[in-house]
This record gives sequence, structure tokens and C-alpha cells, in this order.
Amino acid sequence: MFLFSEYETFWIFLFISSLIPILSFSISRALAPINKGPEKSTSYESGIEPMGDTWIQFRIRYYMFALVFVVFDVETVFLYPWAMSFDILGLSTLIEVLIFVLILIVGLVYAWRKGALEWS
Repeated sequence: MFLFSEYETFWIFLFISSLIPILSFSISRALAPINKGPEKSTSYESGIEPMGDTWIQFRIRYYMFALVFVVFDVETVFLYPWAMSFDILGLSTLIEVLIFVLILIVGLVYAWRKGALEWS
């Protein structure tokens, strides 16, 4: 049986948290100036007038370099909680972390051999 009294705090919180973004977007849309001019459709490049076409192609190498960085950066964050509680967790966790680091090293070697770390 669903009882409203057991979940009333949840439903009130859900209602208010849904209402706040809806109201803020509605008020923003109502009060925002609508000026569709040539300046509005140009790209903004740090205050400098854009030169050339704004739709240029980037090489995939830049994206691969960024992805490799993000993957290894996020994975090293997982090592911090382990390092903080190393003395409590014991030998089995040490073996698991060594396997984790080994997988990271294998991924790094793979990315290195594929040329994902070269910035040329």
C-alpha cells in the first residue's frame, strides 16, 4: 500500500527541485532580449574578430590525446582512497591494485604504440 505520509518529504523535495529550474528558465526566456543580428551569429574567439570559416576540421589525434589523458587522470583518482586506507585493507587489496596498475600500464603501452601520445 502506497502511503503519501511516508514519502511526503521526498515528494515535496522533488516538486521544489523540479520547479526551480523550470521557473528560472521561464523567467530567463521572458526577460532576455531578443536581438538577432549579424553579431549574434558570429563565433566568439576571445574578443578577436574571427578569421576564415568557423567550421574547420580538427584532426582526430587531438581528441585521442584528450581521451587518453582523461582516462588515465580519472583512473589515478581511484588510487587515492586505496592509498588512504592501505594499512586497513591488507594484502588482497594490494594484489588487486597491482593488477589495476598493470592494466593501466598495458593501456598506456598500447596507446603509445598506436601513436595516440604523439603531438605532431
